Amino acid sequence: MTLIDRSFREKILLVGVAVDSRSLESVEDELDELALLVDTAGAEVVGRVTQRRDRPDPATFIGSGKADEVAKLAELLDVDTVVFDEELSPAQQRNLEKIFGRTAIDRTAVILDIFAQNAHSAEGKAQVELALLNYRLPRLRGKGQSLSQQVGRIGTRGPGETKLEEDRRRLQDRISHLRRELNELAKNQKVQRKSRQRSRIASVSIVGYTNAGKSTLLNALTSANVLVEDRLFATLDPRTKRLELPGGEALLLSDTVGFIRKLPHQLVVSFKSTLEVVSESDLLIHVVDASSESRDEQVSAVRSVLSEIGASGVPEIMVYNKIDLLEPEIRAKGFGEHSVGISAFCGEGIPRLVEEISLALRRRAKVFELVVPYDRGDLIAALHREGEVVSLRETKDGVKLLVRLDKSSRGAILELLGGEIELRSTQ
Repeated sequence: MTLIDRSFREKILLVGVAVDSRSLESVEDELDELALLVDTAGAEVVGRVTQRRDRPDPATFIGSGKADEVAKLAELLDVDTVVFDEELSPAQQRNLEKIFGRTAIDRTAVILDIFAQNAHSAEGKAQVELALLNYRLPRLRGKGQSLSQQVGRIGTRGPGETKLEEDRRRLQDRISHLRRELNELAKNQKVQRKSRQRSRIASVSIVGYTNAGKSTLLNALTSANVLVEDRLFATLDPRTKRLELPGGEALLLSDTVGFIRKLPHQLVVSFKSTLEVVSESDLLIHVVDASSESRDEQVSAVRSVLSEIGASGVPEIMVYNKIDLLEPEIRAKGFGEHSVGISAFCGEGIPRLVEEISLALRRRAKVFELVVPYDRGDLIAALHREGEVVSLRETKDGVKLLVRLDKSSRGAILELLGGEIELRSTQ
């Protein structure tokens, strides 16, 4: 147990539990991250408690004895709220609040609270409200008007908190309304994405752990002037900007919401339409905070979310950011094949990254061989326009070409060929 002497802002006591084979050291690491989340939410951690258990207690998660111990410490430190690193069931939350005599919430509630504070667009606010209501709906039972006493604390802010005092039916009506609204927005976004796909401009998404430097990288590559702050989840609303590559090709580069360990399922579901941009991308730029001691765990957390949204099969470039904070001997070791070390803040490594993006997109295209009759100058022009002509030589039957085509360009060329000319893959 660690005590921190603070006497301002909402006072928070953290609780972490090592279940099964998890070590107390890993629990402490996750509590460090939870403390950052609490700070981002605007509160102050004044203490923490850790425990080892074979399995969570169904009634209180930590067992009645430990719950009594936490209650005494919470009284001693005069905390406002006890925050658990693991998700609590509604029954566990109610039981703990009876024992503590104060609010008990979990990591999910803290993350939802941060999202509620940082969502600015109409779509972002609707997505967060839907996640909040889906999380709070099962927790209304047995609480009644007592929730109104918690307004202004972590886990109670944001769009939708006034609905907590309405009956279940009205909450469910609101959830249904938000789902319809988001489904309509998703349809419009899908139409826009299809339009971009028809334009054959490659789509690249920047993904990574929260605060890894994704928005800073978008600014460095495109001069986007996206908000950049040194705090978790500073930017929730995605931004898409056009990037011109040195070879003249253009692509659409999108910055996405940051991921985190134990990202609430409610948020993944609510942000489905936003995250579809990632799963439909031609390439991912996976930004990692190279200076973080937990970078391997953060990479695993990001890949877990990518798998959940159906984006695990999208090719990626690993980009290790903030190398300006590393010791020279660590930087000299490098970061592996198809990985790039950069400092988005200083601009170091950005030209190399742009080269890697060009190469990665080029690898996505296949090389095809065909012979075009001399009277089909329109087709030769289309091949130059739609793809990359690797070689061209004249034969007695026509012009023999090797051309690199991506998936969308291939469709346009096949339509022009009309089945009269064979398009053979060389790969």
